[in-house]
Amino acid sequence: MPHATIRDVARVAEVSVASVSRVLNGHANIRDAMRLRVEEAARQLGYVPHAGARNLSLSRSGAIGVVLPDLHGEFFSELLRGMDEEAAARGLHLLLTVMNDRPGRGTEALQAMRGRVDGLAIMAPHIAADELVARLPAGIPAVLLNCALRTGPHTAMRVDNVSGAEAMIDHLVATGRRRIVHIAGPATNIDAIERRRGVEQAAARAGLPVRIIEGNFLQDAGIAAATTVLADPSSVDAIFAANDMMALGAIVTLRRAGIAVPDQIAVAGFDDIPLARLVSPSLTTVRIDIAAMGQRAVASLDAAIAAEARRRSAAKARGPAAPSAAVDRDTDMIVPSLVVRESTAQPSLKKGHNAGEYRT
Repeated sequence: MPHATIRDVARVAEVSVASVSRVLNGHANIRDAMRLRVEEAARQLGYVPHAGARNLSLSRSGAIGVVLPDLHGEFFSELLRGMDEEAAARGLHLLLTVMNDRPGRGTEALQAMRGRVDGLAIMAPHIAADELVARLPAGIPAVLLNCALRTGPHTAMRVDNVSGAEAMIDHLVATGRRRIVHIAGPATNIDAIERRRGVEQAAARAGLPVRIIEGNFLQDAGIAAATTVLADPSSVDAIFAANDMMALGAIVTLRRAGIAVPDQIAVAGFDDIPLARLVSPSLTTVRIDIAAMGQRAVASLDAAIAAEARRRSAAKARGPAAPSAAVDRDTDMIVPSLVVRESTAQPSLKKGHNAGEYRT
């Protein structure tokens, strides 16, 4: 049996095809009687609007572009899980690409999205602000996640990395640690820069030196840093890695070398990926609700797309006019929380006792 068309609905409702289209697209200037006739005709015929045709009539693709610096690891899996859940709830689709640091790759990633998506969710903490501005496609709403760019016409979402790192150092000092090593992230990554700043500020307040070992956010960097520490383990009583993957690499390496975690060396991370609570000892970390951040990014982008559509519609109704000045958007700051687990239990706790879990 052939599917009902918009013309069939118009015939049964005894209105024009244009009137049916306005009703189904939610236009406000429709008489109630006409809206009821069209809706009843559509229900009787089992009419389902064609998504592609509807998006074309609205100048919408129904897709949003997601541009990430990498896809490896649980952080990005959780972020995408949250984005996908929110997009599905809003009837949107995700198009995914990677903007890594290979020359030209970032520009190619953004250009590949042009004309295919209604908006962009971009996480590019490794791209300098000026460079990112130059790459952003004009006229496409965007939400910038943890990017170096702090002001501009696009919505920005950032993690308060500094306060999160400060809270972790304060916690380690409160548990009696005084010889702290920080495994830093990549030197050009804004998240890594801010976490290192928080470490150094909190250590300075406590009157303590902090040893920095360069890393790259990968588990291998945690392994390499812990191997360096093992050359003189008595000189270290705590390791705070700039993300959980490096912290997990450090824990595995220390335990294989016979170092008791946390009795001899405490270990902590940042992000709270799902694996953090499953390892033994469970990992103390700075928690970002990663999936929720993905959901918030998609919801914010959908709102920005709708606002841009309204602006264009109003501009079209007014006719040609001088372009309005860009307005700087506020930054949506995500405040992380400290989650204390077994890997930083005070040395005085007897082996076998569970430090539990609490958040601050």
